[in-house]
Amino acid sequence: MTPNPRRRAPLPEPPAEEPSVWKAILARRVGLGAVAVVLAAVGLTAFVWPRVANRVGGSDDVVLLPDAIELRGQAPWVKADIRAEALHNASLDHGLPLHDPELANRLARAFDMHPWVRQVVKVELRHPAAALVEVRCREPAAMVGVAGGLLAVDAEGVVLPSADFTAESAAAYPRLAGIESSPQGPEGARWGDPAVEEGAALAHCIAPEWTKLGMSECRAVTVSTAEGQARVWELVGADGRIIVFGAAPGREPEREPSAAAKIARLRSLDSTSADKVDLRDPPAGS
Repeated sequence: MTPNPRRRAPLPEPPAEEPSVWKAILARRVGLGAVAVVLAAVGLTAFVWPRVANRVGGSDDVVLLPDAIELRGQAPWVKADIRAEALHNASLDHGLPLHDPELANRLARAFDMHPWVRQVVKVELRHPAAALVEVRCREPAAMVGVAGGLLAVDAEGVVLPSADFTAESAAAYPRLAGIESSPQGPEGARWGDPAVEEGAALAHCIAPEWTKLGMSECRAVTVSTAEGQARVWELVGADGRIIVFGAAPGREPEREPSAAAKIARLRSLDSTSADKVDLRDPPAGS
């Protein structure tokens, strides 16, 4: 019988599977080889990276050094080195990695904590490694008389670093007398006594007239009124002359002239005015 030429020969039988034990050995060898490659890569990284990191991490263009931080806004009356003190107190007076995502915030917090700094305006990081920090400084308004000397405060009653003042420079500011308390916190914090805050605000308001009038201190005096006890401020001259200012700015009782009206009257006075002037009374001839 002639075979059909279109009929295909049967497919050969698939080879018998290798015993499972040989498969396990082969897989184990492959796995061990992969592990060996990984371990070799880790070992090479551990060997090479410290040498590369030393060169990269220590490079001047990625490590911010204190001398590369520019400070703007330090006021002329501040004698302290704000930059050096702020960085030292925050433990940032060493090389800082420029790639640290929190670096700008860390610098802002460090300068904001300095007692002379009222506000951190901005922090700019630059490459190669450098930074700009701009601040606004607190301005002295008065000196508070305490046992042993004077403590400086700004217009809000925040205690300032008194070490920045000499006896001569301190004498240029109004002296707050009649204060019986001590600061409740460190330099850079509010005094914690309403009398100090009132006196500091008053001293700030009358600062332009202070020297012209020849005054030496702002004195807090407690007086009795129909409503009870009240604090009244007197401006005292070195010659004993007294100008009764009355209540502190913003605390005037009813029928007392405003701080603006009293300051306007102050401008019309000079060191030859009467021995005692009460700004709460209407001016003569009115």
